[in-house]
Amino acid sequence: MKISWGTAIVIAFTCFIAFIMYFVISMSTDKKYNHDLVVEDYYQQELKFQKDIDKEENSKALRVDISWQKTHEGIVIKFPENLNIKNIEGIVFLYRPSNKHLDFEIPISLSNHNLLIPDKRLLDGRWNLKIDWTYNKNAYLFKEEIVY
Repeated sequence: MKISWGTAIVIAFTCFIAFIMYFVISMSTDKKYNHDLVVEDYYQQELKFQKDIDKEENSKALRVDISWQKTHEGIVIKFPENLNIKNIEGIVFLYRPSNKHLDFEIPISLSNHNLLIPDKRLLDGRWNLKIDWTYNKNAYLFKEEIVY
């Protein structure tokens, strides 16, 4: 039996469409491919976005902003030296884009303008560091993508 070129094209298109359908169905039903939103309360986070922009602008107005440094003990977050550490309050949130189960937050508890995040809590790779803090009732926000 001889197949004409028109029949061969139809067979090729049919096989291609079948492959694509198989791929789409298997990817959307397989539980190992997680299709969650970035955060659980995405829409509530979006509503607070303007407040975050205002906090970031407050941070830019500081003479010295927060900085961080990787050490063998973990990550040391350094707050500005000219601020009184007793008036600094807030939280540090570390978000792992590849695995939401590794996300954690810790309250700000300073000693000598430094906060240590222990090495045992961190895995190598990319983290999003978010520090939401207040000083004398002024709100500030520091965000940075870091590689540990």
